Amino acid sequence: MIATSHRRTVTAAAVLSAAALVAAGCSSSSDGATTEQGFPETITLAAIPAENSTDLKASYDPVIERLENETGATVEFIQASDYAGVVEGLIAGNVDLAFFGPFAYVVAGINGADMTPLGAVVQDEGTPPGYQSYGIARSDNASVDGLADYAGKKVCFVDPSSTSGFLYPTAGLIEDNVIASGAEADISSAMTPIYAGGHDASALAVKAGDCDAGFAFDTMVDRTMIDNGELAPGELKTVWKSEMIAGSLFAANNDLGADAIAKLEDVFSEGMNSDAFVADGICAEECRITDEDAWGVVPAQDSDYDGVRHVCEVTGSEKCQG
Repeated sequence: MIATSHRRTVTAAAVLSAAALVAAGCSSSSDGATTEQGFPETITLAAIPAENSTDLKASYDPVIERLENETGATVEFIQASDYAGVVEGLIAGNVDLAFFGPFAYVVAGINGADMTPLGAVVQDEGTPPGYQSYGIARSDNASVDGLADYAGKKVCFVDPSSTSGFLYPTAGLIEDNVIASGAEADISSAMTPIYAGGHDASALAVKAGDCDAGFAFDTMVDRTMIDNGELAPGELKTVWKSEMIAGSLFAANNDLGADAIAKLEDVFSEGMNSDAFVADGICAEECRITDEDAWGVVPAQDSDYDGVRHVCEVTGSEKCQG
């Protein structure tokens, strides 16, 4: 979900699987040495790409510079290969800060991650944090005009742990009686599911005809892929929209300590946005952050994600279990 025009090449060592994150050793927050501001000398920030990016880090560079300025720490950015990598790394204590979708945040909590929300991203100043899942098909595909038409088709999902690429689509398929509640295995009997791995990959597979229909989040289809030339306006049609989903968010491992987390909450609520970056010389002009191409971050709290927990109940998803 994120900016593509400023990406650079990163080494393969930066791309870690779930196992590598868990086995990476103790978190920097447990090493003992701290900065004058009370933070570990090294802070790990982990995220996953929502699209097939070779350099996710570039879209986090303003965030990293802000964090280093405010904490006195060196920020080590970790590009994980999947949602499980971030969740398990956080649980294992090898990740200090994480950016992930609302479903992954909820799953992390269910599985025992002790963390505090620092803020959710917004697309534009003054807009509420949140986004929608889209059901998509080629505009010239007359056989797909709604979720009911997904039955018997090749359907692209994003990842089994994706909020807008799996969980909310599953709820939509249940509501339209395409699959039964609590029967995720029934997806395979109702259609041929294909897990594309990224929102852009899902949309491109639909465009190429490799999937008859699929799912991706709104901004990826409406703006990001059109801006970067991967989709032409009107090439895909939206045949379904979910309710508004709480925004993707940054969260802190509580091992950092209450004082450090309180400072981070202030930093994220006041200084993690394009206007503040420009004012402080971090960006020369308007800049977007994370692969969601966001204007910035606004305060968030755990209760904002109760809607995701409700969808977990509706779907009976095993992915929501501890």
